[in-house]
Amino acid sequence: MDKLSKIKQRAIANHVPIIMDDTLEVIEKYMENKKINRILEIGTAVGYSAICFSQFLSEGGVIDTIERDENMVKQAKENIKIMEKENVINIYEGDAVEILPKMDNKYDMVFIDAAKTKYPFFLEHALRMLNKNGVIFADNILYKGYVMSDYNKHKQRTAVNHLREYIKNVTENPNLSTEILEVGDGLAITKFII
Repeated sequence: MDKLSKIKQRAIANHVPIIMDDTLEVIEKYMENKKINRILEIGTAVGYSAICFSQFLSEGGVIDTIERDENMVKQAKENIKIMEKENVINIYEGDAVEILPKMDNKYDMVFIDAAKTKYPFFLEHALRMLNKNGVIFADNILYKGYVMSDYNKHKQRTAVNHLREYIKNVTENPNLSTEILEVGDGLAITKFII
């Protein structure tokens, strides 16, 4: 088993939510034909998706990834070191809500996979920092099917409402083109209409 497969298996065994294979496949297919120099990832977990994405970066490309869970950061750093990606993947440690407003890089791709209740906030900053021909991928956008159903149980209501707000924001903005795919737990793909 190669090193990346081991990282994946360990994450699954420890119930760490990582990107699903079919979602990863869609994103990798997109990246194959594009020149991608900078990626912003909101939600690092153990670094699995960032490591996967790094294989498609242009020479000298960089991934900035944000994670607030200290245990995840520690594991992500170990995994990034194992894969020899320390020069490619930068981890911003802390809450994305505090970190994003201070960032002003431009990115070719943004991957959102963190607190569902913060998706509209993440979107606002992703759009601000996205290159005009860039793309935003928002993972788990259908959230177990709750988002498109009449789900209204108290437990997940806040997350579901914020995901619905995200979808409304990306589908009703005349400057954006958005496709929602039923891969994994739902993937929203948003680009500027140029």
